[in-house]
Amino acid sequence: MPMPHENRDPQAALAALYAGNARFASGEITAPNRHMARLKEVSDTQAPFAAFLGCADSRVPVEIVFDQGFGDLFVTRIAGNVADAAIIGSLEFGTEVLGAQVLYVLGHTRCGAVTATMEGHDVPGQISTLYQHIRRAAKEARGDLNEAIRRNVQIQAEVLREASPVIARRVARGELVIAGGVYDLDTGLVAPVVLE
Repeated sequence: MPMPHENRDPQAALAALYAGNARFASGEITAPNRHMARLKEVSDTQAPFAAFLGCADSRVPVEIVFDQGFGDLFVTRIAGNVADAAIIGSLEFGTEVLGAQVLYVLGHTRCGAVTATMEGHDVPGQISTLYQHIRRAAKEARGDLNEAIRRNVQIQAEVLREASPVIARRVARGELVIAGGVYDLDTGLVAPVVLE
């Protein structure tokens, strides 16, 4: 059974994301595709219309923030929304194999990973490995946390484009658009970030 968004063009898919976020932030949540019939419909196959690189922060559940449901979004989450090799491979799968038309990098206000990178805290275990992916944004922001979060979205989108020939090819063919934004923990709104 074809998915309802199967033939959606990338710009229409992006518009659907922003419309869903507007519904969420205004409290007019429709919770589309969050019912048992949809669960059964997508149990054998998936065709998400968007793929996400988001932060692992528990306050930023992507499907809820964009008012989407089962099978609509292919979501990867990692602290600091950084594009490491495993994330890039996952997003290649979501875009090339599953056919997502939008690749969205989602940061959020008061991000702990960006804050920790800027402040240079000593942390246990492997946590500091995230810093290497965020340092450029932190340096360019010159102490401004909100600017560092915005720059991190831009930089991670750039990494996805440059490190993945699979993603770059889909963008060049007009099959995929890369977009980004910052989710406001206080308002629920996602502010688009202009990518370079």
